[in-house]
Amino acid sequence: MSLLPMTFLFFLTANAQSGKKLSLGEHTLFSTSKCDKNIVIDGKMDDDDWKKTEARTLDYFYRVEKPDDEQQTTFRMLWNEKYVYVFFELEDKYLTARETKRDGEPYLDDCAEIFFITAPDSLDTHFGYELNLNKASNDFIYFNDYYKGQDVVYKSFNPDFDVEVTYDGSINDNTDIDVGWTMEIAIPISNFGELGTVAPVKVGSQWAFLAIRQDRNETTGNRRSTSTIFPIYDISKNVHQANRFGLVEFID
Repeated sequence: MSLLPMTFLFFLTANAQSGKKLSLGEHTLFSTSKCDKNIVIDGKMDDDDWKKTEARTLDYFYRVEKPDDEQQTTFRMLWNEKYVYVFFELEDKYLTARETKRDGEPYLDDCAEIFFITAPDSLDTHFGYELNLNKASNDFIYFNDYYKGQDVVYKSFNPDFDVEVTYDGSINDNTDIDVGWTMEIAIPISNFGELGTVAPVKVGSQWAFLAIRQDRNETTGNRRSTSTIFPIYDISKNVHQANRFGLVEFID
């Protein structure tokens, strides 16, 4: 995976939307409900709107080596005219977070990830947010199959958003058994205008997306399991297989 120079951004913008169609017929549509007020971002599910929207577990597991590598994650999403909100609720016996820098490698820790394709006729480009328990964020615009089968990532995309985490347990201490953690994120819809027009966020519109969890249960090394909300099948490459994303529909 290569870093994308700033000078190539406009070239990619013109070429990424190539008219391809998402092949997502076998995936169940995910629904996100509208909230009438802005959600208070505190990492807690205090707002009643979270209880009204769809909740779905991440049931597709990869790189599982031990029984504790399959831990439950529940995902929710809300929206209004200004924000897309996401909430991860994660069971976790061993909380692990080492990365502290932005655009580092939070995905090698316990990490929650959300990818969006906001122009859902395109398979070439998606926006990504990856965050660990330290709220260290790796945020990017990802371009699939840019040149000779190689993907590139534009990491100078450093959007504003709000995030909070709660946890029950001790971080980086495997001498005890932890309970789990939560992550709540408010992403301004304006963030997604970096490449031009996006599908409008309104009742009946659809975006493509993928919710992912990286689960570390060891404080050293880089071994972790991965779970996703939709099956991606071939984890040997990475989770950035846009044709395996699912669709979210914005509803009342």
